[in-house]
Amino acid sequence: MSKPKQTQVMKPATAAQKLDVYLPATPREFQDRLVSRDELDELRRNPPPWLADLRRDGPHPRNVVAARLRVSNSGLARGGVTGALTTAEIAELNADPPEWLVRERENLAEVKREQRRLQERGSAH
Repeated sequence: MSKPKQTQVMKPATAAQKLDVYLPATPREFQDRLVSRDELDELRRNPPPWLADLRRDGPHPRNVVAARLRVSNSGLARGGVTGALTTAEIAELNADPPEWLVRERENLAEVKREQRRLQERGSAH
């Protein structure tokens, strides 16, 4: 006889991370309970208005901010960005990039070029 399948659950912080949203900006009822794998899948398939709004307008977690600014998470820290940013704040930075942002984009581009070079060199042998 097999055991009944147990539902996997995760902490709200883990669910928020998997949904690419900033946990403190989510509704209190999301923050205060465990989220099942099925609920997470349903949120991905049919995002409620609060989730759609968060994904569109923010505030966004650091990994999303870094991706939208085309820099690394470390580059954000070096640039002094420590918290979540909204879509409007990210757009402002992209429209008129400060010196640190230009420098960090160049750094990331150089790192990626070096990774490609090493990968090509490794595959040639």
